[in-house]
Amino acid sequence: MTRAAGNQRLKAARTAAGYPSQQKLADALTSAAQHLGMRGVTVGVRQVRRWESSKPPWPHPDLQRALVHLLGQPIENLGFTAPWAAGEAPPPVGGKSGAATDSRGRARLAPVPVSPRLVAQPANVAADIEAVTRAHRRMYWSVAPATLSSAVLEHARLGCALLPEVAGAHHRRLAAAVSESYLLAGRIQFFDLRETEQARDTLLLALQAAGEADDSLLGAAVLAHTAFIPGWDGLREEAYERMVAARTYARRGAASPEFLAWLDAVEAECETRSGNFRTALNLIRHAEDLLDSATGDEPESPPWMDWFSPVRLAAFKGNTQLKAGHLPQARDTLARALDVLPPDSDKQRTVVLADLAAVEAAAGAAPAACRYATQALEQLAVTWYATGMERVREVRRALQPWQAERCVRELDDRLYAWGTTVSALAR
Repeated sequence: MTRAAGNQRLKAARTAAGYPSQQKLADALTSAAQHLGMRGVTVGVRQVRRWESSKPPWPHPDLQRALVHLLGQPIENLGFTAPWAAGEAPPPVGGKSGAATDSRGRARLAPVPVSPRLVAQPANVAADIEAVTRAHRRMYWSVAPATLSSAVLEHARLGCALLPEVAGAHHRRLAAAVSESYLLAGRIQFFDLRETEQARDTLLLALQAAGEADDSLLGAAVLAHTAFIPGWDGLREEAYERMVAARTYARRGAASPEFLAWLDAVEAECETRSGNFRTALNLIRHAEDLLDSATGDEPESPPWMDWFSPVRLAAFKGNTQLKAGHLPQARDTLARALDVLPPDSDKQRTVVLADLAAVEAAAGAAPAACRYATQALEQLAVTWYATGMERVREVRRALQPWQAERCVRELDDRLYAWGTTVSALAR
């Protein structure tokens, strides 16, 4: 596979920031320059095209400020090299030496290196990094999220440091492993720890590394994960733009029916959180058709895509039916999903149990709701999952009309036990 031409880091940052075209970025930069007090500073699409070329010119200091402000990345993280420091990464615009910071002064993760080094690593270094990445992928299902997140991030930073020392096909393999590691870290931050701001930054690094690897499917997976962030806040248009980008990248790769069905499921969840239940159910129905009509001759899913399956699609569907008020259908869908969940699906099991509790609460069956919610809490005591705890808390809020009932008081005793309360506040 030939490596994509041009400044892939700037292209990735532009796409991740929600600017699908060079013209959109040019317009936004002109507006940002005015907002920052730079009178008379304008940016045209030709300038952005030059920046995204294979030899991007060093931006004027004012435009550096606008780029950093708009994209939230240090200038050296956007594929630019200072003309006075060839072979050496430039200092962050408006920041101090040392850790890179964004336009708000927040510390950022180590960037993908942009400068070549003279020392070469042996060819097996990419395979070694890949091996650890695979091990982390397996550990996700059992290791405590906060513990694993730190290890995965440090591993990704090591891969970043080695990238300039590996060339050719091994460079792309290493970049893909770095992208997968950052994607895993972003998933943990968003779903397991609910660290949304950190997840946003980490997923951007994952997208940059995917561009370095020229791996379209990894890029599509990262972009779809970035859609969850605005989608969960009900920001439908922003989530939709991210999904358009994700589907565009998926078309460039050999996407399996399962991968395309997962994209439908992601978009369906975003639509559900915006209250567009009919659209969401249509997307899920299309995903089911994709899986049912697969013949086995299609491309296989990449090995890193271990977070989706038909039973997980059923869990998506049950949640949408619940939010749409289709309680009998939701109860049936979720109960069947719970029955066939694999033994290692502890996190998904927590979510399904909480959704079943929500179904019973909506149906006015407080004792049944409390039983399911208690089972979810028991599962959370074994494997923490912030998304699952959020669902349980939603159930407790729905049970407010029955808060004097014994079953609800017993649920409160479990929900606000010392260990659970301290863990929830600590996270």
